[in-house]
Amino acid sequence: MTADTPLYDDPAFFTAYQRMRAAGSGLNEELEQPALRRLLPAVADLDVLDLGCGDGTQARWLATAAARSVLGVDPSARMLELARRHKNPLVRYVCATAEELSLPDASLDLVVSSLALHYVPDLPALMTRIAGWLRPAGHLVYSVEHPVCTAQHPMTGWPNEHDRTAWPITAYGYESSRSQRWFNTTVTKYHYKLSTHISALTAAGLTLVALDEPQPTPAAVTRQPDLTQHLIRPPLLVVAARKPTT
Repeated sequence: MTADTPLYDDPAFFTAYQRMRAAGSGLNEELEQPALRRLLPAVADLDVLDLGCGDGTQARWLATAAARSVLGVDPSARMLELARRHKNPLVRYVCATAEELSLPDASLDLVVSSLALHYVPDLPALMTRIAGWLRPAGHLVYSVEHPVCTAQHPMTGWPNEHDRTAWPITAYGYESSRSQRWFNTTVTKYHYKLSTHISALTAAGLTLVALDEPQPTPAAVTRQPDLTQHLIRPPLLVVAARKPTT
């Protein structure tokens, strides 16, 4: 993978990631998607942006939930190739990063982002732009890796494979890029404190509606025993915000 190649366009990384998703061994099905959908407003008749849409699974779900229109945006051409195989007249796709995306002001009712905003190097600036895209009373709902996870610098994971009783937080207050080895690839993410997530929303003129830090239920652990480790610390942060009506 070169510096100019989107992460999910690297063939080896893409293959390994797709294998994980097909096996259902990630956090998406058991934790992230249920938590995200609990915080969504009623989607019917809304113009929706799915920011970091990946293979379009969520965009298609939004369309089936009776959204008026869905725009899926992702920087990965490989992911969008998968997405476009499932044609839906309500969904269109654009290949762009969150930083590159340009949309008219007050053109959206809902912005959804699933595990993508921890790749954004300037979260406060993006929140300001999202607030501009939203119509009055519009909603933003997004998930990211929890700040207690991205606080590691670098993100080395659990101390070892056998002692998973404590999670190290090495640099929580140091907001910067983080490197992580994932599927034999060095991945760059960005760490923001919880307070920065909230202050970025409020500075953009949005009102916090809800926070969630989903952790696995006993039933989820039974289905996927590896989720037990996420009872020690929350792996995800899910945020819902709303633009005032005036």
